[in-house]
Amino acid sequence: MPGSSAPARIVVGVTGASGAVYAVRLLERLRALGAYTHLVATPAGVLNVHHELGLDRHQLEALASESHAAGDVGACIASGSHRVDAMVVAPCTMKSLAAIAHGFGDNLLTRAADVTLKERRRLVLMVRETPFNLAHLRNMTAVTEMGAVVFPPLPAFYHRPQSVDALVDDTVERVIELLGVADAAPRRWAGL
Repeated sequence: MPGSSAPARIVVGVTGASGAVYAVRLLERLRALGAYTHLVATPAGVLNVHHELGLDRHQLEALASESHAAGDVGACIASGSHRVDAMVVAPCTMKSLAAIAHGFGDNLLTRAADVTLKERRRLVLMVRETPFNLAHLRNMTAVTEMGAVVFPPLPAFYHRPQSVDALVDDTVERVIELLGVADAAPRRWAGL
């Protein structure tokens, strides 16, 4: 975290929404920045990582410093006494958003998000659905009022990306900056 010599400690949650590339790229980039990552992927998240990227559970888990099963509600990240700096859910399904918005910690991912909010730590939710219905919007409002950051991974074009990878990388760097990890490098357009 800024001003600290200790490595950032980040929880990365992965759900079954489309956009598994964001989770993988976040884990890769956080490792490159020296962060310690706790991974928790739902069964649908693991399935979607395989479907979209061809990676199995072990390959996904190898990208994290430590991984936890979604059903292991006794894992260290389920407790506020375990120090982490922030959490990101990438991508975040509307089901997980609803569970977080209503304090329904029925698995380790939603419990860790609840702990993040109760401890007043940064929680970034990369929600993936479109168009939004009223329940989605109300749940986004609820988590925002609780202190979370709702961050749909919408691409920016002002830096003239030349590939999908460039779009993903820019979004990932913006999220890492929101998490408070030092040395995040989002592209900035000089005109802004």
